[in-house]
Amino acid sequence: MIALSRAAFTAAKVPTQTALVALIALTLVACSTGASTTNSDSLAATDTWAKAAESGMTAAFGQITNSSKNDILIVSATSPAAAKVELHEVVDSTMRQVDGGLVVPAGSTLTLQPGGFHLMFMGLTAPLVAGDDVSITLTLGDGSKLTFTAVAKDFTGGNESYDGEMSMAPSEDMEMGEGPMISPSASLGS
Repeated sequence: MIALSRAAFTAAKVPTQTALVALIALTLVACSTGASTTNSDSLAATDTWAKAAESGMTAAFGQITNSSKNDILIVSATSPAAAKVELHEVVDSTMRQVDGGLVVPAGSTLTLQPGGFHLMFMGLTAPLVAGDDVSITLTLGDGSKLTFTAVAKDFTGGNESYDGEMSMAPSEDMEMGEGPMISPSASLGS
């Protein structure tokens, strides 16, 4: 039988303990650098625009694409251009706030468009003139945020008129949600 001296035993343990500490440290570093992602890392906003308006209310539109394998929930929106931004939809010619947020399906795109889902700006802080850039921030279900810029464009589209702060009454010549959807870039010359 081989007998190890106390000094030889301690010297043999040190590299093992050092290697273990190094392995734990590398694991922690790997977990903290890139392995953790937020929902905002998987979303991209494209073709974003807002309807130009002098005061009161208006809306923003575009495409929100989810590159992840999980649905992502948009729970709220804000913009310095408005006192309040709500998530809205138009159903049976009636505009209403969306309860529970907007879902961007996994590997798919949520379209925000006139007559459908949109971001409703209430209480414009200043006139929104065609050509202005509008900053918009979406807050997601995991608490992360996606900020993007939309350009203000003239758009007569639905010729909507607003009744009160939170409702919209269509004008007599308007049928919301019917007929072909017009691409903002095609109809606005961009």
